[in-house]
Amino acid sequence: MAILKATPRNSPVFLFKATEHITSSADPVRLLKFATDTKNFKLGKIIHAHFVVVPNNALDNGSGVVHTNFLINFYAKCGQIQIARQLFDCMRVRNVVSWSALMAGYLHNGRDFEVLGLFKSMFSLDHICRPNEFVMTTVLSSCSNGGKVHEGKQCHGYVLKSGLSFHQHVKNSLVHMYSRLSDMEGAISVFNTVPTNDIFSYNSLLHGLLELGHLKEAIQVLSRMVGECLKWDSATYVTVFGLCSSLGTLRLGLEVHCQMLKADIEHDAFVNCAIMDMYGKCGKLINAVNIFQRLLTRNVVSWTTIMAAYFQNGYFEEALNHFVNMKTKDIAPNEYTFAVLLNSSASLSALRHGALLHACAEKSGFKDHIIVGNALINMYAKSGHIEAANEVFLDMTFRNSVTWNAMISGYSHHGLGKEALNVFRDMMSAGDYPNYVTFVSVLSACAHLGLVQQGFYYLNQLMKQLGIEPGVEHYTCIVGLLSRAGMLDEAENYMRSVSTKWDVVAWRTLLNACYVHRNYGLGKRVAEIVVKMDPDDVGTYLLLSNMYAKASRWDAVVRIRKLMRGRNIKKEPGVSWVEIKNTTHVFVSEDKLHPESRQIYEKVGELLNKIKQLGYVPDVAAVLHDVEDEQKEEYLSYHSEKLAIAYGLMKTPSEAPLRIIKNLRMCDDCHSAVKLISKLTNRIIIVRDANRFHHFQNGCCSCADYW
Repeated sequence: MAILKATPRNSPVFLFKATEHITSSADPVRLLKFATDTKNFKLGKIIHAHFVVVPNNALDNGSGVVHTNFLINFYAKCGQIQIARQLFDCMRVRNVVSWSALMAGYLHNGRDFEVLGLFKSMFSLDHICRPNEFVMTTVLSSCSNGGKVHEGKQCHGYVLKSGLSFHQHVKNSLVHMYSRLSDMEGAISVFNTVPTNDIFSYNSLLHGLLELGHLKEAIQVLSRMVGECLKWDSATYVTVFGLCSSLGTLRLGLEVHCQMLKADIEHDAFVNCAIMDMYGKCGKLINAVNIFQRLLTRNVVSWTTIMAAYFQNGYFEEALNHFVNMKTKDIAPNEYTFAVLLNSSASLSALRHGALLHACAEKSGFKDHIIVGNALINMYAKSGHIEAANEVFLDMTFRNSVTWNAMISGYSHHGLGKEALNVFRDMMSAGDYPNYVTFVSVLSACAHLGLVQQGFYYLNQLMKQLGIEPGVEHYTCIVGLLSRAGMLDEAENYMRSVSTKWDVVAWRTLLNACYVHRNYGLGKRVAEIVVKMDPDDVGTYLLLSNMYAKASRWDAVVRIRKLMRGRNIKKEPGVSWVEIKNTTHVFVSEDKLHPESRQIYEKVGELLNKIKQLGYVPDVAAVLHDVEDEQKEEYLSYHSEKLAIAYGLMKTPSEAPLRIIKNLRMCDDCHSAVKLISKLTNRIIIVRDANRFHHFQNGCCSCADYW
C-alpha cells in the first residue's frame, strides 16, 4: 500500500502495481477502501473484476455480501449510483448494511425520493430487514432535503416504536429534519423529550429558530447550551454570530468573539464572514474592516460581506469602491454581490452606476436571480427611473413578496397611486399573499389618490381577513389619507381615538397637511406635540416658521428663529444636484461657484421670463424674510433646484428626461415654476426632494400639488 500511495493514481504503473498487489493480497477489501477514499474509479473497477474472476466468485461465496456492500459504497461515492443499484438488485442475500450503503449513495447524489422508496421496500419483503440507526439517519436526512413533512413524521413514528430515538445520531437527524421543515415545535419536542444533547442537536435547533425569526427562543436555547458547557464548533459560532446580527446586540457578539479566540477555533471563511456580518449589523464597521484586512485569503463571500457592512452603515460609495477592488483580484461576483451593490446605488440614487451594474449582472448570468431582480427594481425606483423598474418587474420569471412590494412601493413613492394599486391587484390575482409591508405601500397609494373609503376597507377588512395586524405605519398612512382629502379635524380625531403608540412621523404627517391646507391653528397645536416628542427636529421648526410666514406673522417667525438659535438648531442649506456625463454637479441657492455660473444664471432668467408669459407669478410668500417683494423675487429666482434644472437643460439632449435630487422639501414657488418649465421645454423633469418624487410633465406634477 505504501508503494501505491507514492505512485500517481491514474498512471499505468499505478494500475499495474495495484493489479499485482490484488493477486498477492489476502484481503483486497483494504485496497477497495483506498479506491473509495481517493475516488479512483479505474482502480475500483479492477478490484471489482478481480472479485468476479477469482475462483469461487468472491461475490457469490460466504463473504459476497460484505464485498458487494463495499462495491455499492464505492460506486455510490464515485457518482455511479446506477451501477450501485444494479449490484444491489443482483444480491441474493442482503443485510442492513446493503440497504444503508445504497440509501446513503442516493442521498449524497441528491436523489432523496429514491431513498424513501428504498426504505419502504425494506418492509415489503418476506424476510424484513430491520432498519438500524444509520438507515434512519439517512432516511430522515432525505425527508429534510426533500421537504417531505408527512413522510418525516411517519419515520419519526417508526423511530419511536423501534426505540431508535435514543441513538444520538437519530435524535440529531430528527431535530435537524423538523428545523429544516420549519416545524420548530416538533424540533423542540424531540430536543426536550429525548435525553442528552450534543453540539450537533443544538446547532440544528439554533439554526432553525434563527431562520424563522424566533429570536427570543433562540436566546433561551443559547443560554441552555452555555449552561451545559459543550464544546462549540465552527458551525455553532456561525449560527450564534448570526443570532447576534439579527438581535443587533454588540455586547453579546463581543463576548462570543472573545470566547472563540480563547477556544482557538479555526477561522474558516464562514466564521470570518459571520463575524464581519455581526459587526456590520451592530454598527461596528471598523471591527468588520479590521477582520477583513487580516484575512489571508478572500473569496466572493468575504468581499460581499464587507460590502454589505459598508452598505448597512451608510457608506454606499465605499461599498461600490470595494467592488472595483474585488475585480482587480479576479474574483467573480455572485448574485448577493450584485444585490448589495445595486442597493448601494439605490441609496445614492446613482442611476448610471446602477445601469452599469445591471449590464454586468446580465453578462455574468445573474439577471434571472430573484434577489438581483428585486434589487434592480429597488435601484431604478429610487433613482427616479420607474419605467425601467417596471420593465425589470415584467421581465422576471419568478417573483416573491419582496418583488411585488418593491414594485408597489416604487409606484407609490413616485405618486403613481393608480399603477401601485393595479400591481397590488395583480399580486392578489397571482395568488401571492400580501404582507405587513405590502399594505403600507397600498395605503400610501390610496392616500395619493384620495381614496378614503377604499383605504379604510383595506385597513379594517382585507388586512383582517388575511390575518395581518395593523401597525403604526398603517395608521400613519390613514392619517395621511384623511389629511390629503382635507379632513384635518377627522385626522386629528382619528389619532386621538385609535389606541396605538403614535410616533413623531404620524404627527409630522398631520403637521405637513396643516401647512399645505393652511390650517395654522391646528398646525400650531400639532407642532407643539411634535416639538415635545422630538425637540431637535429642524423640520418641525421650519414648517411652523413657514406657516407663520405665509400668514405674514413675522413676529412669530422671528420668535421661532430665536428659539432655534437658543437650542442650537441649524437649518440645513438647500442643495440640489444633477448628473451630466459621469459628473455630478452640485448647486446651492444663489450659487456662483460653478465655472459656468454666468451661463446658468442667464438660462434661469430666460426660463423665468418665458414662463411668466404662461402665467407664472413668483410666490413671494415662500420667502421667509420680511423684505420687499422685489428682493423676495430675487431670492426665489436662484434656488438650487432652478440652477440644477437650468444646467441640465443646457447640457442634455432635448428629448432626454431630466433627473434632479434635492436634500430638502421643494418650495411652493419652485414647484410652480418647474411645472411650467416642463410645459415650455416639452421635457419630463423628475425631482426627488426630501418627501417624494415629483414627475413634471406638460405643466402637471404627479403629486397633484400635495407634498
